[in-house]
Amino acid sequence: MEKLTPLHKRGLIAVAACMLIACFFMMMGQNQPIAVRYFPVFKNLITEKKLTEVTIIKDGLTTGTLRSDAETKITDKNDQSFTVKGRQVQTPTPSDHKLTGLTELLESSGVKYSFAKDNSGAYSNWIIYALLFVGLFILPIFLMRRMGNQSREAGPFTKNRAKLWSEDQREAHFSDLAGMPEVVIEVKELVEFLKGPDKFTRMGAKIPKGALFVGGPGCGKTLLARALAREAGVPFFYISGSSFVEMFVGVGASRVRSLFDEAKKRAPSIIFIDEIDAVGRHRGTGLGGGHDEREQTLNQLLVEMDGFEENSGVIVIAATNRENLLDPALTRRGRFDRRVDFPDPDKKGRLEILQLHAKGKPLQNPDDLQEIAAESYGKSGSDLAGIMNEAAIIAARRGKDTIGRDELREGQDRVEMSQDRGSQKLGEKPKRLVSFHEAGHALVCKILSRDDQNSPFATVGKVTIVGRGRAGGYTRNITDEEAVTMRVSQLKVHMAVYMGGMVAEELEFGEHSAGASNDLEMVTSIAEKMVTAWGMSEVVGPLAFKKSQGGPFLGKKMSFDSDKFGDKTQQNIDDEMKKLALEAVERAKKTLQDYLPALKSTANLLFEKETIDGSDLDPFIVECDRNRS
Repeated sequence: MEKLTPLHKRGLIAVAACMLIACFFMMMGQNQPIAVRYFPVFKNLITEKKLTEVTIIKDGLTTGTLRSDAETKITDKNDQSFTVKGRQVQTPTPSDHKLTGLTELLESSGVKYSFAKDNSGAYSNWIIYALLFVGLFILPIFLMRRMGNQSREAGPFTKNRAKLWSEDQREAHFSDLAGMPEVVIEVKELVEFLKGPDKFTRMGAKIPKGALFVGGPGCGKTLLARALAREAGVPFFYISGSSFVEMFVGVGASRVRSLFDEAKKRAPSIIFIDEIDAVGRHRGTGLGGGHDEREQTLNQLLVEMDGFEENSGVIVIAATNRENLLDPALTRRGRFDRRVDFPDPDKKGRLEILQLHAKGKPLQNPDDLQEIAAESYGKSGSDLAGIMNEAAIIAARRGKDTIGRDELREGQDRVEMSQDRGSQKLGEKPKRLVSFHEAGHALVCKILSRDDQNSPFATVGKVTIVGRGRAGGYTRNITDEEAVTMRVSQLKVHMAVYMGGMVAEELEFGEHSAGASNDLEMVTSIAEKMVTAWGMSEVVGPLAFKKSQGGPFLGKKMSFDSDKFGDKTQQNIDDEMKKLALEAVERAKKTLQDYLPALKSTANLLFEKETIDGSDLDPFIVECDRNRS
C-alpha cells in the first residue's frame, strides 16, 4: 500500500475536522432548550409541578428544567408537540409588573427558582452558530484552496500515471509477432527514425510525430507496442486513455502536461497510449459541452502533440479499435502522421500464429494446425492463441502426453462457442429437429460450394448437434478466402445457407421453430446492407442511405435518417429486402428438395453420432446425383 503524502494527510485532517465539528453541533442541538409560550404552556408546567427548577433573567429568557423521572407532553411555540423528560424549556421573561406574579406562582407550587444577572445563554448560541459556519464552510474552502495550490505546483494527484518500462520489462521482440509482416515493417521504420534520424533529415524528411494503431480487439496492437518498446532502445512510457480522466476538473490536462514534460526531458522517447478512444472522442458530445473534463484533457493532448511549442524527439503511439469515435483534429496529419492498420490474418498468417503459440507444446501431429488455420477464417491473433491454450488444457485434463487433433478441435469449439452442454441431453423430438436444422445448413453449403463457382465457401468442416453456449448446434463452414469479395452472387449464397436450417425443418415437420431466429437476423442484416449501403438493388438504385447516430454520449445507436428520403423509398427498401430473403428461401428449398434423401440421411447420421465431418455428407450427395441421372 502506498504511503500517504503530506497533501493527502491534510485532506484527511480537513475531512475529519469537519465531521467532528458536525457531530459536536448535532449533540449541542439535541441539548438546546425547547422554546415555548409563557401562557399557557410555561405557566401550566409550573402549576402541574413538572418543573424542578427555574432560572429567571430579567429582560431576557426564563429557563425551566423538566422532571427527569416522568415524561411530559409539551407544545412548543410552533405548535409542535413533544413527549420528553429532563429537557429544558425556555420562554421570554414577563415584564416587571407581571414578574411578581411569576415568582408568587413558583413559590405556591414549590418550584425552586433563582435570578441570573446576564443573558450569557443567548450570546453562547450566537457563538456556536458562528463556529458552525466557520467549521463547515470557511475552513473546508480554505483547506481545499491550499490543496489546489499545492497540486498545481507538484501535487501527486495531477502527476501523470504513465509507467516507464525498464529494460528488463521489455520481453517482447519483433520475432514474437506472426501473421502481420507488413505491419511489422511499418513499425520497424519508426525504430529507424529514432536510432538514425540523420538518414531521413538529410533528405529533408521530418520524423513522424505519432502513429495510430487501428484494428479489432485481439489483433496484436499492444503486443506490437511491447515489441517496439524493446527494439527501439529508448525510454518508453505506457498509459491507458482512461488514466487521464478524473471527476476533478483540470486533472487530466495536468497529467498530459506532466507526461509530455517528462518525455521531453528523456528525448528521444516514445509515449504509448492504449485505448485512446477513452479520451480522444469527438468533442461536443458530453454532458458538459465543450467544458467537460474529458474535452479539456483532449485539448491539452492536441496542443502537446502539435502546438506552438516544438515536440522534438517524442513519438506518440496510440491504439484503438474504435477509430470512428476519434476527433478528426486528433487523427489528422501532423499529430498522427502514420496510420497502421491491423487486418485479420489470412490463412498463411493464421498458420504462422498457431505455430508460434505451439512452441513448447507437444503436438501429436504438427500438420493438424493447417486444418485449424483453414477453418479459423476471421479469427484474431488472441483467438488463435486461445485455441492453442485451450487445447493444451484439455489434453492435460484428459491425462494425455501430446495434443492431438481432437484436443485442437475441442479448443477451437471452446473459443468459438463456449463449453459444450453435453450433460443436458435433448429429448428425441427436439434432437431430431436440431438434426434436420443443422443438416439443412450443411447440405445447402456443401452443394452450393460445389455447384456455384461464386460461392464464398470452400466446403463444410464440422456439423454437430451438441449444444454449446446458447446454440443448440452449429455448422462450421470453411470459407474460400480467394472468393470473399462481397459480390451480389456471393452474398445470395450466404443468405441461402442461413435459410437452409429453417427450410429443412419445414420440409420435414411442416413448420419451422424459433431456433431459426439468429439465422433470420443474419439474413435481414445482409439484405439491409445490400439495398441501403452497397447499391445492389435495381429498384432502389445505386444509392447509399446514411445512418444517423443517436445518443453519442450514452452510446451510438444506428438508425436510418428517415427525413432524408420519402415514404415511397422506404417502402421500396422494405420490398427489396423481403424479395432478397424470399429468393434465399426458394434457393435453399430447391436445393434441399433435389437432395431430400441426402437431407434425411445426414439428419439421421447426426441424430445417431451427434457430431460429424463435412466429408461424411459426400456419399449421400453422390448417391442422390446417381439416382437423379
